[in-house]
Amino acid sequence: MNIFELTLKFQGFELARAEKLLQSILDKSSSDLYEWQEKKKWEIFSHHYDHNPFYRKIIGPEKPEKWEDVPILNKKDLQKPIDEMLAAGYNRKNVYLSNTSGSSGHPFFFAKDKFAHALSWALIKHRFSQYGIGLNSSQVRFYGIPLDKKSYLAEKLKDRLSNRIRFQVFDLSEEVLHEFVKVFKTRKIAYIYGYTSSIVRFARYLMEKATILKKICPTLKVCIVTSELCTDEDKRLLEAAFGIRVAIEYGSSELSVMGFEFPDGQMICSDEITFFENVPESNGTTRLLCTSLFNQAFPLIRYSIGDSVDFDFNAEGRKIITRINGRVNDFVQLPSGKVAAGFTFYYVSRSILESTGCLREFVVRQTKLDTFVLDVVATEKLSEEEIKDIREKMEMYLEPGLKIEINYVNEIARKASGKIQHFYSELEV
Repeated sequence: MNIFELTLKFQGFELARAEKLLQSILDKSSSDLYEWQEKKKWEIFSHHYDHNPFYRKIIGPEKPEKWEDVPILNKKDLQKPIDEMLAAGYNRKNVYLSNTSGSSGHPFFFAKDKFAHALSWALIKHRFSQYGIGLNSSQVRFYGIPLDKKSYLAEKLKDRLSNRIRFQVFDLSEEVLHEFVKVFKTRKIAYIYGYTSSIVRFARYLMEKATILKKICPTLKVCIVTSELCTDEDKRLLEAAFGIRVAIEYGSSELSVMGFEFPDGQMICSDEITFFENVPESNGTTRLLCTSLFNQAFPLIRYSIGDSVDFDFNAEGRKIITRINGRVNDFVQLPSGKVAAGFTFYYVSRSILESTGCLREFVVRQTKLDTFVLDVVATEKLSEEEIKDIREKMEMYLEPGLKIEINYVNEIARKASGKIQHFYSELEV
């Protein structure tokens, strides 16, 4: 048992027991798995209905007979004092507590019972093992970090216990990226993990310097990108610059890993710990609902995480994620009434901008129904011909009559976490 796993055990997270249970679920056939899920989702619902006054109040006096009649929970439903939302027998001292602001910027505090949290780590360990790495493998992490002293020191301690080097993403200037390269030259790093946009920025820097990361750090096995959209172009760039496989992780703080790309390219859903369902929206999109099957402390049941995701089943009958469309509230609303996922516009714009070779970073803002502003960090301005090309592609992929404005900036503003939101709407809808 490594230092990280010993730390989990010391904190009361029974990883060994969680791994044993996880393996029993992994051993199920696909038909048995989904039959088990049907029973498990009702089991966790009944637990909170019977033992959680907060959740019982949401449901009302009558227990639903059909799953579709179980109320959908949003973040705002759960943004209340944590003590009010815990099930009987749980308190701040015997649960895992955390919070996330997500894309909304509004703090969301949540809890997991300790065994549910141990199961999350067991699942992560299983997914990482597909690439020959473990929970304590040496990593470079492109992430933000809280700047208040107490939280900062806590994160630095976690970094030490987790055998990871943190590259803070608030400054990605060439001088800083040069220092990043030095770390890979002198340390035996097993994998890279972190925000897509920051890792892509590092990869572009390496390409400009004609440097393949694997050649200067032969121990590298995989790069895992998370938290932000990773397009096919992103992935090709990363694999070319790093000389290793790239895996996409999809998840959230409150639910842990929800989907993880296996070496065969399929993003396998975390059906072992979460029940997923799609519900239709009025604008023709779908909304992802998640039920945490083991969290007995806190009711994440038919919880709307705010994303739109497409599912399918592979040849073995396992549920896979075929597309992550983005945040429900980050869809492009067009004058014709058409609705498009925000990443579509990002994808189109990026393919044009990157062809110039001068792009560093950019985000897309919709300021009016027919107007989009591209905030661009670039080494030189785009030519009229290149801007005309962008307009033509917008007509092709979205619709005619749209306006585009190029706004050159020195840097792209990041959230406190260090993430970049590549598309966002400023429309009041």
